Amino acid sequence: MKRKTETAAKPSRTAKNNDTLTFMARPAGPGPKTAFTAIRQENNSYGPKTESIKQSFAGHLKYTIGKDAFSATGRDYFHTVAYTVRDYLIDKWLETHRSYHYDDAKRVYYISMEFLIGKTLENSIVNLGIESALSKVVKEYGADLNEIISIEDEAGLGNGGLGRLAACFLDSMASMDIPGYGYGIRFEYGMFRQQIKDGRQVEHPDNWLRYGNPWEFPRPEYIYPVKYRGRIHEFTDEKGARRHEWVDCETVMAMAYDIPVPGYRCTTVNNLRLWSAKSSRDFNLEYFNHGDYIKAVEDKNGAERISKILYPNDNSPGGKTLRLMQEYFLVSATLQDIFRRFKNHHASFSELPDKVAIQLNDTHPSLAVPELMRLLVDTEGLGWDQAWDITVRTISYTNHTVLPEALEKWPVKLLEEALPRHLQIIHEINHRFLKEVYSRYPGDIDRLKRMSVIEEGDEKMVRMANLSIVGSYRVNGVAAIHSEILKNDIFPDFSSFYPGKFTNKTNGISQRVWLKKANKPLSSLISARIGPGWVTDLFELKKLARFSEDKAFCAQWRGIKAANKEALGAYIEKTAKVKVNPASLFDVHVKRIHEYKRQLLNVLHIVTLYNRCRENPLYDMTPRTFIFSGKAAPGYGTAKKIIHLINAVAGIVNNDPSVGGRLKVVFLPDYNVSLAERIIPAADLSEQISTAGTEASGTGCMKLALNGALTIGTLDGANIEMREEIGAKNFFAFGLSAAEVVELKKRGYDPYSYCSSDPELKRALDMIGGGFFSPDNLEEFRDIVRSLTDWGDNFMVLADYAGYVKCQERVSGLYKDPDEWTRISILNVASMGKFSSDRTIREYAEEIWGVKSQQRGADRLPAAAP
Repeated sequence: MKRKTETAAKPSRTAKNNDTLTFMARPAGPGPKTAFTAIRQENNSYGPKTESIKQSFAGHLKYTIGKDAFSATGRDYFHTVAYTVRDYLIDKWLETHRSYHYDDAKRVYYISMEFLIGKTLENSIVNLGIESALSKVVKEYGADLNEIISIEDEAGLGNGGLGRLAACFLDSMASMDIPGYGYGIRFEYGMFRQQIKDGRQVEHPDNWLRYGNPWEFPRPEYIYPVKYRGRIHEFTDEKGARRHEWVDCETVMAMAYDIPVPGYRCTTVNNLRLWSAKSSRDFNLEYFNHGDYIKAVEDKNGAERISKILYPNDNSPGGKTLRLMQEYFLVSATLQDIFRRFKNHHASFSELPDKVAIQLNDTHPSLAVPELMRLLVDTEGLGWDQAWDITVRTISYTNHTVLPEALEKWPVKLLEEALPRHLQIIHEINHRFLKEVYSRYPGDIDRLKRMSVIEEGDEKMVRMANLSIVGSYRVNGVAAIHSEILKNDIFPDFSSFYPGKFTNKTNGISQRVWLKKANKPLSSLISARIGPGWVTDLFELKKLARFSEDKAFCAQWRGIKAANKEALGAYIEKTAKVKVNPASLFDVHVKRIHEYKRQLLNVLHIVTLYNRCRENPLYDMTPRTFIFSGKAAPGYGTAKKIIHLINAVAGIVNNDPSVGGRLKVVFLPDYNVSLAERIIPAADLSEQISTAGTEASGTGCMKLALNGALTIGTLDGANIEMREEIGAKNFFAFGLSAAEVVELKKRGYDPYSYCSSDPELKRALDMIGGGFFSPDNLEEFRDIVRSLTDWGDNFMVLADYAGYVKCQERVSGLYKDPDEWTRISILNVASMGKFSSDRTIREYAEEIWGVKSQQRGADRLPAAAP
């Protein structure tokens, strides 16, 4: 290979795959030794930080990666940069946790099945403030920092909003110097990688750990036994107390892996601890010695599958069992680790609520309630009443859903088999709780049935939400309307029984991730006009409002949006093979595919516009590009069919010359954090159109609005509070309210009446159900239409259709006035202060957890990059 001598030459690919990306340009000089000598001896032209980065980078490339500038691949450079950046985190990471230890600070333990953290490298670079210096260093090797960042695989630790929220909360806790730990599972495989083949979703394994994870630190010294099955041995101790011992169990070992979580400017670096399942023994030597090699490793593989994949399909008994085992694995290992840390300072568990705050992120970790009781009663020897008092003052629970089918339940028989001691404890909790309920409401048997942790029926079930409410100090919803629905509609009996237990904590997002990192041009423009204070105090964005009438500023604002749309358009053409008009209105609907999120309503509108264009070549339509992205759960057939329908409609619409380029439809596969960071800065319109009363909060609406997109939405979830902040006239609201949805269902909702009275709606449904978009199989989408017209239309798509189409006409009219559109876009961003996860975490810390900021100076942090 001929060596080039240009110092700053652009990288060239030797293959399409980033894994084999090789940077052909090399530092000038006769060889690597001379080149590195030159780097070490070079004057400090960029400042001390750049010089130290250069030394760290060179050292890691040679001594950690074992390569030089002539043999390194793109992935080698990624790992070198990652280790270089990691060097700047470790000192502060260790200092942070020493201070927690010495101060004996009360700590937050955030337990979640998901942490959708995205790409750690870029986030760490932004929080350290070293992007400029690091970019200059890698450029000397002929490399481009953005190319290197793109090589990183996203951590397969989450699926959607639940995991992204958890990641934002970790960012905010660290940025606000709050002693916080995240606890999750180190899934070897994420949910899945989504491909679209013949218009249909195809799932592939998400082997995100294939090339290793430079951010994780294995901690074999922190390994705990997690027990399953077995039997309960009851006995009387020396004091005459009745005791229980869980014996003859199957044991899986949980080993810790730590990932540093830097806050902004890295004054604090908190910890995300993930558990990996290990067999309690490598294999059964007896089987091995007798030649049965498969049987010898069977137990080992069975144990380690617990942390193999995120969200196994639980439509089968085996899938349900594995899912339950995962949830217990997470809480058992976590609580053992919390106890170990607590015992370093305290001998009495009566102090536990003063030093430990455990937050359950939805019902997945709700087994923490009986597990904490088991540890306190069976292992530590506390009496039931004392243990229960400690438990309910330590645990808090966040509910994330109002859909009854999403409120987790487990068959009693499954718990009896897998976790027999926990079922005993749950029965005892329920027995004592129902005695309290009965004493307050004597004779009210129906109330007892509603509030019981055990649901009676042909198959008895454990209601995990009820268990979490009974065993928690506080229960919070995640948007004002959601919290009211919880109190008044979903859990009214609990709300009246526990006055003050239910509260609201409206979700938020990290502006450091979703504006400063995701939309650097807009971030720079904002900071140039109002200063950088918004990065840590999002309410500072209010200062933007006065620039909404500034023509020069508005022109810059529009220019940034146009450039972002050009970039996304190029990406769409490259990946989806669809050429879009960047000047068209980018109408964005990106989220998990689910009936209640109503991607179908959007499709009906697209078909309506398509018909108008076909019928009238002169139809004055604002050109639109509809952009969809999102995954359907593998076992959710209807959601997968919706994806197929979107792609089928796109295939017809995009290739019909009668449309005249006025309408394009695109589905971008494999929605994740990185793809969101491409789409969101380019969005003009944000689709937040769930049926009112079904979306707990939603944070996609916040991310899009923070990047200047206008919102069309129902009065659901966080939409309501966003509309209050932004102003009703700056928000495209439509549709039934949550109360109107309930009332219409009570009166008797007849979806077919809407279809028969609206010719455009009827025509769109007939085309979909009749095979217009599926000529090779005329019945392909018939069931989708029947779900709307004949099977109840559970999410009121047809009831909201006319209002939605009319509201979209208002959108089109406003987009034709770019000055007014830009003005409202600026006002949207200026009104987003409330929706920072920093505000949310501050409310949790002050009103639920009772923790304080552990502020430390930034003296060890190198100065910001020039």
